[in-house]
Amino acid sequence: MAELWDAYNKNFNKIENKTLIRGESIPDGAYHLVSEIVVKHTDGSYLLMQRDFRKHHGGKWKLTAGGSALQGEDELEAAVRELKEETGLSGEMKEIGRAVRHDHHSFYVVYLCEADFEKDSIVLQEGETIGYKWVDKETMFKLDGNELASSRTLEIVKKLDL
Repeated sequence: MAELWDAYNKNFNKIENKTLIRGESIPDGAYHLVSEIVVKHTDGSYLLMQRDFRKHHGGKWKLTAGGSALQGEDELEAAVRELKEETGLSGEMKEIGRAVRHDHHSFYVVYLCEADFEKDSIVLQEGETIGYKWVDKETMFKLDGNELASSRTLEIVKKLDL
């Protein structure tokens, strides 16, 4: 079954009666919604997830769990679902930033989920992730494009000094 997304205009308003389908081209003037979650332990360490080798940027690490909002979901609902699917974790979310990638027709809403997680309780999602590790802030800030799938969220964390 195809994954369906709501379409948004450049002002982040939902376009009524417009559905996007994962894998199909997104028309100019339309965007889809992506929620990303930075997971921070109360001891100050951050969760890095390693992407499945079959995915774009396979084998690289990402600072977030997350993905596209399904049709009918808002950004927070998508964040809660994606965090549970990709890590097995749940917790309170705090929005920390937004970004737009016009070339990808994507709006990104970034959340921070900080809690006293059991560090070995991460559940990897088949086909999405193949590994995880907890790193301190200094180690995380030293990661570069050869290791990270994207630096977008890392820049938000640096800017806010989280």
